[in-house]
Amino acid sequence: MDLPVWQALRTELHPRGLEVVTVALDIEMDAARPWIDAAGFEGPTLIDAGHLLDEVLGVVNVPSAVWIDEAGTIVRPAETAPGKSLAEMFDEMGRPDDEPARLTAMIEASEELRLEREPYQAAIRDWAERGAQSPHAIAPEEVVARSRPRPPEVAEAAACFELGQHLYRAGSTDDAVTWFRAAHRLQPDNWTYRRQAWSLVDPLQGPSEGAEEE
Repeated sequence: MDLPVWQALRTELHPRGLEVVTVALDIEMDAARPWIDAAGFEGPTLIDAGHLLDEVLGVVNVPSAVWIDEAGTIVRPAETAPGKSLAEMFDEMGRPDDEPARLTAMIEASEELRLEREPYQAAIRDWAERGAQSPHAIAPEEVVARSRPRPPEVAEAAACFELGQHLYRAGSTDDAVTWFRAAHRLQPDNWTYRRQAWSLVDPLQGPSEGAEEE
């Protein structure tokens, strides 16, 4: 999630009662902290070292958001929350001369986020203004329908990923990879699992032989 974009929205809507809580999914807290510090986000900022948002709220990719009202009720389950595209971020930082082909593909694919950002933030503004009367606040039964019952293999994937994290922290990297691969295989659409495992061996989070599923 691009924090400067969300900081601007928080500054605008916080006086109306909206709070934006950002959560970094990273088992290496020290890896996430420099990005958080550099962003200077003024709202609550957490690091989910256990990937509990994946397990509990169904987050499978970033950037994602969950809307929760003042009573603690989910009014929109996990969904894509467009911020800055990778292209915008790399335009600001500068793209490397030896840019890997996979990074080029990721940057190009991210352009869709730029197109979707304004409508999504307009929906948040409407919800902040109108609350439950906003058409963007989903009825409880629809929230349940969109959340989908979790099949056994997704629960098993969460357990495998948790075991992989434990082994990685204990220094058993090779054994951790075995369980990361199992999590990938059981829940192939969970890109937070994939990127987390890849990032252990490649800062650009590209697929690697040591962390890819078999």
